Amino acid sequence: MMSRLLIRGMIAGLLAGLATLLFALVFGEPGVNGGIAFEEQAAAASGDAPEMELVSRGVQSTAGLATAVVVYGVAIGGIFALVYTLAQGRLGRLTPRAMAAVLALIGFLVVFVVPFVKYPANPPGSNDGDTISQRTGLYLVLVLASVLVALAGIALRQQLTSRLGTWNATLVGVAVYVAVIGVIEYLMPAIIETPDTFPAPLLYGFRLASLGGQLMLWTTLGLTFGALVDRTRACDQWVDARLPAIS
Repeated sequence: MMSRLLIRGMIAGLLAGLATLLFALVFGEPGVNGGIAFEEQAAAASGDAPEMELVSRGVQSTAGLATAVVVYGVAIGGIFALVYTLAQGRLGRLTPRAMAAVLALIGFLVVFVVPFVKYPANPPGSNDGDTISQRTGLYLVLVLASVLVALAGIALRQQLTSRLGTWNATLVGVAVYVAVIGVIEYLMPAIIETPDTFPAPLLYGFRLASLGGQLMLWTTLGLTFGALVDRTRACDQWVDARLPAIS
């Protein structure tokens, strides 16, 4: 059963990655190109020589982007299938489609939206290239913290359900998550490096595209995975119902 779910998760992740790739090509690439143009103009104005590209922009925006997004989608799909397996029976009596949708919503909020609030995506030219390692490290730490605090909130909800009921226990778990992650984000260092001359519409357009791309990924993943699992369950039930008649 686990292997079947894992395969379906990876298939759903592949489809989600392809949908996200299409979204990124249409809405994300203009922001990247605009950031590169700003960076080149700033370098020309200061008299700095352009940096040598290890990989051409053409490869980055086509094969490179496709490989990264699709591989990421398949990996997230596999992890999503594992989480789905562990979550069965712990989120109430939900259908496969409903549980997949709930898990996708939680994943979108916990893995992306919460870290995004503190460290939003930025296009090229809006940050100091020398601090990329620091920014990446802080972002990954916040993602990990968000996931761990979410797991603690879910565990707390399970402990309180018998005493407070499902709805009230869920509210307490969510409130604890928001409070703890809020404190963590407040304590983590802010990174403000965007030049005052950087075009605001370009910056916020790129961030909006990043948000939309992740929304596309998690929505497609949740809906596709739920449909695949629901279809498999229906087929299994049909076979089980036919076996006595055949025998």
